[in-house]
Parts: sequence; structure tokens; C-alpha cells
Amino acid sequence: MIGARLARVGYQVTLIGRSAHMDAIKANGLKITGREDFVVHENLNCVTHPDQVSGEIDYYILLTKQKAMTDALKDAEVLVNRVASALTLQNGVGKEDQLIETFGVERVIGGSIMEGGTLIEPGFVNNHVTAEVTAYFGELTGGTSERTDNLASAFDEAGLTAKSVGDIQHVLWEKVVQVGGASAFGASTLPGNPELDFGAGLSSPEGAAHYVTIAKELLAVYRALDYTPQNFYAPVSFLKQIDEMDFAAAVAHCQTIGEMFKNRKGVRTSMHEDILVGRKSEVDAIILPLVEQAEKLNVAVPTVLGAYRVIKTLDRYCQ
Repeated sequence: MIGARLARVGYQVTLIGRSAHMDAIKANGLKITGREDFVVHENLNCVTHPDQVSGEIDYYILLTKQKAMTDALKDAEVLVNRVASALTLQNGVGKEDQLIETFGVERVIGGSIMEGGTLIEPGFVNNHVTAEVTAYFGELTGGTSERTDNLASAFDEAGLTAKSVGDIQHVLWEKVVQVGGASAFGASTLPGNPELDFGAGLSSPEGAAHYVTIAKELLAVYRALDYTPQNFYAPVSFLKQIDEMDFAAAVAHCQTIGEMFKNRKGVRTSMHEDILVGRKSEVDAIILPLVEQAEKLNVAVPTVLGAYRVIKTLDRYCQ
């Protein structure tokens, strides 16, 4: 999806993926639907392993699930001397440390994105979620640079509104609070009925109350880290409103958001989708770090911990 948009405006993109997906793209182009319908044939090189990649690489962008990260980076070792900059747009925190082990600290930058996509079939992707600003880049030690500015400019040109920011760590932590809260809610609450999606759950009064309880627990952790909610991914993000409102007002607000999402059928977190199809989730990459940080900071998160335990139980029976 990201590669399709960059290739469409002229950037040379190499996709590394499973053979069925790569073969379909080679044969018919990469089809995108959802917020826009288009097919990309040009500027896409499709391979199934990094050792098939040729030439110098300006940006290596890792987009696997975190559970596949170790193997992906081991495969990517053949590229290290040809990569100028490396980043990951995965969910969670701490993932950049693994990139640094492979590419070296001087090559790794921070990145975060809120651009939802679901693979309908090989070569065909539904791009169903975006935000007013959907991508952020910055140097991990703080500040911006020519390379983070250039990447943000490329994403902007591709229709993925982006910013190069001075504190990428703030963005990364807010995203994990947002995604962790939505995942803890969705994956622990909704899989019992496969017809339910995020909007259906959030629009009900009990669902909204459960979501707000989870969000306020995680916001307490976020504030204990000395961060203040910014809604970096508005309107998808509404942490700032939940933080500022009392419980009843926050529940009412979330129900309104839920009604909005009901108009976009099938919107689910990736963790919810994983549980539905019997696939191992990223619960230990996204929710566990928040639980551990809460314990470290002495912040009570009983509802989040309960959701984590439910998801872990379901996860044990997934492949």
C-alpha cells in the first residue's frame, strides 16, 4: 500500500514479500481500493528475498509483524552495506533497537504511521484507514534532519500526509497507547461474534465504557512518562478528548466516534483480525510493554492487564 503510493508518483520501490503476492503484482500490478481505487504497474520491483535486491537503497522500511522481525532482519543482513537509512513503521516500542543491531545506530531513524490496510487477495489491498497526518519521521535522539525531511516530503507527494518532527519518541509512545488501547479492547471483547467490528463495539454504551476504562488506564501510564496527549493521528486518535473529559462525557464521545466507524464496515485492529483467523497476535509486542511500563511506574492498569490475559489465552490456541 505504501509502496504502491510511492511508486505511483515516480519513486523506485522494491517490495520484498511472499511469492503469491509478488507474483500477482508482477502479473497484474498492485491494486489498491478503499479510500481511493488505482492500480500501479510502473516503478515496482518485486522480490521474495533481500538477496534479490539490486542497487543502492536510500530507505529500508520494515513493515512485517513484530513476531517476524528477527527473521526479516537476519535476511536483510545482505543489504547492510547498501542501505543509507533504515526505519520501521511497525506498531509497538523498542523495535528500533533491533534495527540498530542490524544496521548500526547511525543509519536508523524513527518512523510512525497510521495507515490501515488489509490484504484482500494477493496483489489487492484495501486501504481503509488514514489520518489528517498519517506519518511522522525524526531522529531517534531528537530533532529533524535532511533525511527525515526528505522522507516526509516523499510521503507527502505520494498522498500520505507526513511530518518531520523534533520528538519522534513522543509520537511513538502516543501511537502505542492508542493502538494498545484499541487492540486490548477489540481483541479481548469482540472476537466472540465474527460479525462485530470496532464501530459496532464502540457504539454500544457498555463497549464505550470498557474502551474508556482501558484508555484512561493507559493515559495514566503515558502521563507518568511525562508526555501529554496530542492526537497526532486525529481524527482516528481521540486520546486528548478522553484525557480531558470526565468518564461519562468520554463514554458519550466514544459512542459518537463508534457510530462514525460503523459507516466503515470491517474496521478492526490487526490484533483483532489475527485472533479471528487463528493467527498468533502481537500482544507481547504491543500490550505487554505497556503493562510492564505501568508496573515500573507504579501505575494501576487492572483492566488492561485483564485484557492482556484474555488475549494471551486466545493466542495460545493460534498458529
